[in-house]
Amino acid sequence: MKKISVIGAGTMGNGIAHCFAQKEFEVALVDLSIENLNNAKTTISKNLDRMIKKEIINLQQKELIISRISFQTELNDFVKNSDLIIEAVTESKNVKIQIFKELDHLCKPETILASNTSSISINDIAKATNRQNNVIGMHFMNPVPIMKLIEVIKTNQTSENTINKIMQLSTFLEKKPVLVNDFPGFVANRILLPMINEAIQTLEDQVSGVSEIDTVMMLGMSHPMGPLQLADFIGLDVCLSILEVLHDGLKHDKYKPNRLLIEMVEDGELGVKSKQGFYNYENGIKNKIVNKRFT
Repeated sequence: MKKISVIGAGTMGNGIAHCFAQKEFEVALVDLSIENLNNAKTTISKNLDRMIKKEIINLQQKELIISRISFQTELNDFVKNSDLIIEAVTESKNVKIQIFKELDHLCKPETILASNTSSISINDIAKATNRQNNVIGMHFMNPVPIMKLIEVIKTNQTSENTINKIMQLSTFLEKKPVLVNDFPGFVANRILLPMINEAIQTLEDQVSGVSEIDTVMMLGMSHPMGPLQLADFIGLDVCLSILEVLHDGLKHDKYKPNRLLIEMVEDGELGVKSKQGFYNYENGIKNKIVNKRFT
């Protein structure tokens, strides 16, 4: 594989593009929004600057990495001739299916189409194409340049050749690929989101406060980040979307989204991205204070 396209220039998309470019792949990062593409380029540059400070790379290497990424608003010839395309757009089944339909018509038959979805059925996405054997899930973790795990999600139709290529590619990226079957939420979010949901319920029941709940899980369970801060980091809208997929797919009330979570999303309190979630991020993540709603 030489040419990689990433569809969606948000947090996950720009991180995925960064990782491939760092490993000397030619990368196209595609998004309809020029603003998103500009923000992605800025984010990648800042992340590379951090690597320079840690003496992982030098300035010349940074410039080479960025030069390998083309920032595009259209599915042009580069995308059509890519060896692998990774979709990393909003967590909407309908949006993803529409993208896969379009890619299926545009790309050469051997192109592998992957989704970075954190919960939506890969099988449902694959059915929108005429290449179900070449459709797979690659669920990267955030922040992508740092986190080592990739959940590789296969369906009954995914070919062994496709699986092997993606497992080998993930290892080449210096990630740890873990092969899982296609179930709602896969492994990571099927376990993580009910915990986050229960932490929110614990807050709503006034068992304890925001920072106190996070402290218990960090100091008592050795979690690097408390579940409420993690929810802010993921995005409360994303948490809600994943829980809805889990609840709909697994038909169990333990996955039913908490009322407080729904209310916060409706109020636009989405976490870090909106600078307001369980914590307030107006002054930066390091200087976070608890949302006034909970004080």
